Amino acid sequence: MKGDAGDLNRAVHSGQALGDQRALAGTTGEPSGLKGVLSGMTGEEWRQLRRAWLLGLAIVAMIAFINILTIQHDAPELGLVSPVIWETSSALVIFGLLGIPAGMALWMIRKQPRWRVAAPVHLVAVLIYSALHVAGFVALRIWAHASLGQRYHFGPLSTEFPYEFRKDIMSYGLATIIFWLALRRGGQKPTEAPAPAAPATFDIHDGARMIRASVSEILAVRSAGNYAEFVLADGRRPLTRASLGAVLEGLAPHGFVRSHKSWLVNPARVTGLRPEGSGDFAIELGDLEVPLSRRFPDALAAIRR
Repeated sequence: MKGDAGDLNRAVHSGQALGDQRALAGTTGEPSGLKGVLSGMTGEEWRQLRRAWLLGLAIVAMIAFINILTIQHDAPELGLVSPVIWETSSALVIFGLLGIPAGMALWMIRKQPRWRVAAPVHLVAVLIYSALHVAGFVALRIWAHASLGQRYHFGPLSTEFPYEFRKDIMSYGLATIIFWLALRRGGQKPTEAPAPAAPATFDIHDGARMIRASVSEILAVRSAGNYAEFVLADGRRPLTRASLGAVLEGLAPHGFVRSHKSWLVNPARVTGLRPEGSGDFAIELGDLEVPLSRRFPDALAAIRR
């Protein structure tokens, strides 16, 4: 078995395929960037990422095995040890690097960036991914061959790195898509059994007066200190002494969702949705505008259904 595999490395080493108000006083912000994304991770997102990770490991292992068999067929004079070292080292490094496409997929799901923002970020990410991949497997191969009393030569970096980079683009892209699809699937709520039919009216206790309003005529509800202010389609704004959370308990069976820490909205009355930047939106309910914070993704999903 030859110790220097530099000239044969390119010919026999197959690619790793996986390898009314727009901004309310008191509104709190959220960390930006990947740190902000990770701080909002849910248990379901972690579960879906773990499942996608296991799938990625299985695909990488399968491809490594196939590549070993291919090398044996195309260059039987190399024996078995060198192909096993080459493919195993590449697979092990990719196992550790799957965190990069996983993080990028999570960023895309949570931030929904425009393509002109996402493209350069992905370019930087895949360059880092490829550089770490090459540096990692070269170091492992040098160590493994040295332990056998042999030498490993990667070849000229000017030609070998672009060759590996082309394969790493496919590996990174496929891994990112797998993680993105897993996270999208995790964001879909399972269908629940239909709840008993709720009355089509809602009683609003405005001081000593009780207003029985049709649920369909309630556009939104706003927190007003110790009170909740109902915004009705006819322009009335009765107040009731209750927290926004308590009002939501009564209106949630009718489809109402919380779009902001200070607002509930009726998705059935939404007439428009306008992006405000950084993942936030403005909800249009006729002449009324209500903020939709990125901290309430379920509200966005309910409005878009």
